[in-house]
Amino acid sequence: MSATKSLPKVLGLPDLVLFTVSAILLLDTLAASASIGASSLFWWLLLGVIFLIPIGLITAELATAYPEEGGLYVWIRRGLGRRWATRAVWAYWVNTAIWLPSIFILFAGVFVRLSGIELTLSQQIGVGIALAWLTALLDILGLKIGKWVPNLGALFKMIIFAVLILAGWNFGQTHGFANPLTADAFRPEWKEGLKYLPAIVYGMLGFELVSAASGEIKHPARDMPLSIIISGIIVLAFYFLATAGILAAIPASEINIVEGLIDTLALFFAETPGGDVIVLILGAMALFTFFSNGATWAMGCNRATAEAAAEGELPSVFAIRHKRHGGPIGAAVLMGLVCTTVLILYGRVATSNGDLFWSLFAFSAALIMLPYIGLAISFARLRFTDPSAPRPFRAPGGVVVACILALMCILTLSFAIALFVYVPGEGLQAPTLIGVVSVLVIGEILIVLGLLESRLRGRGKKA
Repeated sequence: MSATKSLPKVLGLPDLVLFTVSAILLLDTLAASASIGASSLFWWLLLGVIFLIPIGLITAELATAYPEEGGLYVWIRRGLGRRWATRAVWAYWVNTAIWLPSIFILFAGVFVRLSGIELTLSQQIGVGIALAWLTALLDILGLKIGKWVPNLGALFKMIIFAVLILAGWNFGQTHGFANPLTADAFRPEWKEGLKYLPAIVYGMLGFELVSAASGEIKHPARDMPLSIIISGIIVLAFYFLATAGILAAIPASEINIVEGLIDTLALFFAETPGGDVIVLILGAMALFTFFSNGATWAMGCNRATAEAAAEGELPSVFAIRHKRHGGPIGAAVLMGLVCTTVLILYGRVATSNGDLFWSLFAFSAALIMLPYIGLAISFARLRFTDPSAPRPFRAPGGVVVACILALMCILTLSFAIALFVYVPGEGLQAPTLIGVVSVLVIGEILIVLGLLESRLRGRGKKA
């Protein structure tokens, strides 16, 4: 079993809210969702009802019923067994390792747009590699220090989102809206922009992330439900209103998924005295939020993976922790190595930073949704297999409603995965499908190696 009982308790309610907001509120996918057009506002509201609320209720119940270090891994292990939990946490971890490069490439692209300094794609990849190892170092130092990165990142995000909302409304009133925000425009759009629809689902994932560090939360049973409610309200309101802000300024067909944020800010403040300085400050904040996004997910995923490895389900190198700070050294260093490798390999085939961003995003996003299907199934199953477990917070409505909540999440996630693999109008995305299958096969190999290593250690102790 894990030896994490002595981990320092450093996360209070404000930390939980800011950590979760940092994880879920994504500036990097805001432009992608806006590319759908005004109908994206309909999807934010619909998916908020059929997915965000259900996944929030599910997470709040599991986080208080089983407040153990490892979060998602522990919950799926209790619901479906260790093997499925390990498969889920592997997809969880490797998604982050593959997704981080897309965030770091986005960082480099926005830096170029903001500073005017020209960087080749190779140089942008170099920036990404440096950020990958800075993320690993931050994770190793532990949450006592590391928590300030997501905390500050969440505050910067909320400032930027608020600016997009207020400046977008002002721009629309002054210059007219670039996209019609009428009742007809809100109707679901099933044309070219549909491929970005899964980005909205992706932008709602992450309530459970901080629970991977439950061993470091001061009062998990008391604070987790409240933190999910507060962060959920913040996230949905900001997503909806900031999407409208971008659509007020830029036609959906012209939104660039990499530099769209800076384009929008520059347009909003073009006629404002000192507008260039304002855009520079907000852009610098945005750059920090891209880094904090990656750091937040790395902190959660590395801890969940370290817990699985500590139980002998993955190779023991994943379980190595810092003796003083408790940081997951093994998982963090391995993530840094994967990030570096992915950046170099994708850099050889990508033609632009936008191409590289979306290729990595689609591949990793399809992966990350798989563990949440396991999470939803485990939630429903535990209502039957472990009904007597104390649940300081219980999703309302009894077993029937619990099953409905789980089914809503499963269907939404399955639909989003299908849209990543098969894009209407473009057909089957073979690289995405092959990549996902290959990564899952690698996970099976690592599980076998972890079991063999565990058995050898057991024999060694007996001898």
